[in-house]
Amino acid sequence: MFRFFENLVNPFADFPSDTPPATLWAYVKTQIYPFRKMLPFIAVAGLIVALMETGLIFYFGHVIDLMREAGPADFWAQNKGELILAIVFIMLLRPIFIGLDHFLLEQTLASNLQEQTRWRAHKHLLGQSMGFFQNDFAGRLSNRVMQIGAAVNDSVYMSFEALWYAATYVMGATFILAQIDGRLAIPLLIWLVVYCLYVRFIARRVASASEKWSDARSLTTGRIVDAYANIETVKLFATTGSEERYALSAIRRLRLRFQRFLRLMTELSIGLNVINGILIVGVLGTAIWLWSRDLMTMGEVAAAVALVTRMNGMSGWIMWVTVRLFDQFGIIREGLRSISVEQEVVDIPDAKALVVDKGRVEIRGLTHHYGRETGGLDGIDLVIESGQRIGLIGRSGAGKSSLVNLLLRFRDPEGGDILIDGQSIGDVTQDSLRGQIGMVTQDNSLLHRSVRANILYGRPEATEDEMILAAKQAEAHDFILDLEDPQGRRGYNAQVGERGVKLSGGQRQRIAIARVILKNAPILILDEATSALDSEVEAHIQKTLNTVMENKTVIAVAHRLSTIARMDRIVVLDLGRVLEQGTHAELLEKGGLYADLWSRQSGGFIDG
Repeated sequence: MFRFFENLVNPFADFPSDTPPATLWAYVKTQIYPFRKMLPFIAVAGLIVALMETGLIFYFGHVIDLMREAGPADFWAQNKGELILAIVFIMLLRPIFIGLDHFLLEQTLASNLQEQTRWRAHKHLLGQSMGFFQNDFAGRLSNRVMQIGAAVNDSVYMSFEALWYAATYVMGATFILAQIDGRLAIPLLIWLVVYCLYVRFIARRVASASEKWSDARSLTTGRIVDAYANIETVKLFATTGSEERYALSAIRRLRLRFQRFLRLMTELSIGLNVINGILIVGVLGTAIWLWSRDLMTMGEVAAAVALVTRMNGMSGWIMWVTVRLFDQFGIIREGLRSISVEQEVVDIPDAKALVVDKGRVEIRGLTHHYGRETGGLDGIDLVIESGQRIGLIGRSGAGKSSLVNLLLRFRDPEGGDILIDGQSIGDVTQDSLRGQIGMVTQDNSLLHRSVRANILYGRPEATEDEMILAAKQAEAHDFILDLEDPQGRRGYNAQVGERGVKLSGGQRQRIAIARVILKNAPILILDEATSALDSEVEAHIQKTLNTVMENKTVIAVAHRLSTIARMDRIVVLDLGRVLEQGTHAELLEKGGLYADLWSRQSGGFIDG
């Protein structure tokens, strides 16, 4: 039964990859769209349950009148049939309808909507460019993804479970009181108008306060996570005190925002009790006055008392739900600042997969200044033939990283184009492009998973033997076998910690190299790939890389010139342009920038 209702909607079904709407109602509408066929059933079930509850109260008043009229001796005999039907309804039909209402609300709606919203938000953020993530806290982004899922779910759930139920209940109560005597409904309607105006007044202020509170909460989370993620730097530079102050300023702000929110809660409680006086005195006073003139029975007075008592308690609950609802609206609006951002780098419609036969790379007039007038790349023209190995050097800021980022399509160029085997990288899917490029960087971070999972990340379908062979080629197999994490998992099953912090820099680098070896992509980018290794291990890895580079197009970015001296060609960048290119010997003979850098290098590194 549970599984049936849970599977009425698939929260992880394919969905349009458009940028999520930036406005609250438009965004919520896109999230509840997959539930559109179930919403009428949820509404009808809630309507039936609310009307049953008001009807029961009225019926209990009727039973009191029957008891008074028949007396103890004849009560059962005169009303046996009616009472049996009432018992069947209360014991059987009422639980069925209430159960159906909960199944639809909790199993169909709540169990799917929250995770659907989080999944869609996470998937959209995964498609953002590298620049997007470089400009925000990872902690704040993850906090917004997690919070917006709960906020959307709570908003929709509470709208049906509380607001719709309450509205139906009040309408039913008004109808019942009007049927008893129309004058009883007047104070109820007056109370309802005042109550709604007060809720509207408070809710607007709560929405603003909640958004600011949520923003402060995300900022605080971001600062705390930033410190934890860089704890080695914090310890190394003995800046615990400054980090405490940095986080404390955000926590103080969070406290002020929370206090503002709590002040509204106190105002709400006081005002609500004043308003409820209208309901209690108005309805009960009128009922007693009508009874005193023999215009109402004692059972009808009891029903009115029960309805008013129930609504008095419910009004506080509904006020809290309404405030909570506007609180969730504030959280959604705050989350949309990140989630509704349009992706900068997207595949064109019907983009095809990149097909690499040879691995020839051609760069035509490549220009990218990051939206500024200077910096970056300025009209790069370069051809890297199939199977050719080139070294890419230049001073800091010359454009080496920009060129690599554009080749990987982490950003789109402002001018020019890059072609691989004659195919513009802007016309193919990003996944197929990066699937054909293997890259080892100077600072390879690992996923907080097992060693096995990290190596197989390069080619998930690889066999165990292929994975171990790659690890051996990267000189990683022996130390992997000796690994053990705090949970007792050993070898390839050991967890490496967040970003691989449980391993040394050299160990992380060798696992990263094993991952690229296993990927076996036709185009290989090496960005100071052996810089974290000691000399003995580096010598072994260089031999391995020489084998890996066979029959591949290779771009090696280096500051240590000795690591690229044997490349087929060396390209020297300066101020975003190709200044020189040729073999090591040719560039030394030319006596230009490369020769100058070679002569001034210290220990094989470029001397700034």
